Amino acid sequence: MTFEIIVFIAAVLFGIILYWTESKSNRLYRFFNKLTHSKELQMKPESRKGFVHQQDFLMRLVWITLLYLIAAAVIAVVLPFVVNYIQYFISAIVATLLGTYIASLFLFARDKTKKENLEKAFNKGKESIDEFTQDIRDNFESEEEIEPEPKPSTEPDEPKLSARERLKNKGMIK
Repeated sequence: MTFEIIVFIAAVLFGIILYWTESKSNRLYRFFNKLTHSKELQMKPESRKGFVHQQDFLMRLVWITLLYLIAAAVIAVVLPFVVNYIQYFISAIVATLLGTYIASLFLFARDKTKKENLEKAFNKGKESIDEFTQDIRDNFESEEEIEPEPKPSTEPDEPKLSARERLKNKGMIK
């Protein structure tokens, strides 16, 4: 159990480092992209997508699992004895995925809190609040004064008829 925790923590750190290095440079992903795709289908030069950087969950899972499968195959060939390392394998995959999401959280949080981005968000919020208040003013403040409806008098003009008398007047009963 202790070794499993150590593997988990190391894999989280590996996921953070993997994501951070791919956010800086995605040369390996570009190389494989050029190798496997035709000229028309290759990724654009300004694209920053990598194996785990800016990828959906399933693609991250596929690439990380492939990486650990290759590592497991190498370990199985190199070690002269058999090790039951399936639990470490799964723990490492989950922890690496977790590490990539932790790294993306911190990297994007840093990018989103730059002064220019905060000023843009502030101005956008200010504009939307101004539009909202203007809309409220337009809808609820009318230029014409609405005259209050006159209150009905409490004295009836005619005495109220009973239900029986009304039915007689309509000719429904005799």
